[in-house]
Amino acid sequence: MSALASYISGYVDGEGCFCVSFQPSVRHCLGWEIRPSFSVSQNADRSEILELIRDKWKCGSIRPDRSDKTLKFEVRSVTELLRVVIPHFEAFPLLSTKQRDFERFAVICRIIGRGAHLRRGEFKKLARIAFTMNPSGRRKYSLEEILGSLGSGKTLAAAALSTEDLA
Repeated sequence: MSALASYISGYVDGEGCFCVSFQPSVRHCLGWEIRPSFSVSQNADRSEILELIRDKWKCGSIRPDRSDKTLKFEVRSVTELLRVVIPHFEAFPLLSTKQRDFERFAVICRIIGRGAHLRRGEFKKLARIAFTMNPSGRRKYSLEEILGSLGSGKTLAAAALSTEDLA
């Protein structure tokens, strides 16, 4: 067992977040983009831990977090989440109830990784799972708003192109 890997899991248990957000999008066939991300924050004067995680995992980026004036290490690429982040926390599980959020997050990432989130039924399933995560967090859109406004399943980008062709 790697001491550093265990340390990272313990650190994330206290300071990390597995998040799935939703953004309206005309580019996506159902009218919504689903965005999984993993992040962990730290004050700038202790940023070496964020650099250590980024260097060990060889993915993600560090950026300022304007909401609380900290630095945030973040991984948003589904490929990197599936290749690096999820296997890490499966090998070195979290010890708090945050483990349940991680398990839900992993399910969501795997479904997105297969492209199944582009089907209405799977998207609804993912949205429902995502809304069980991080219950104390704020969300810009409610589950009802998202599910109630799902597109028809037709590719909106293709519809926009055909409309432009007519003009």
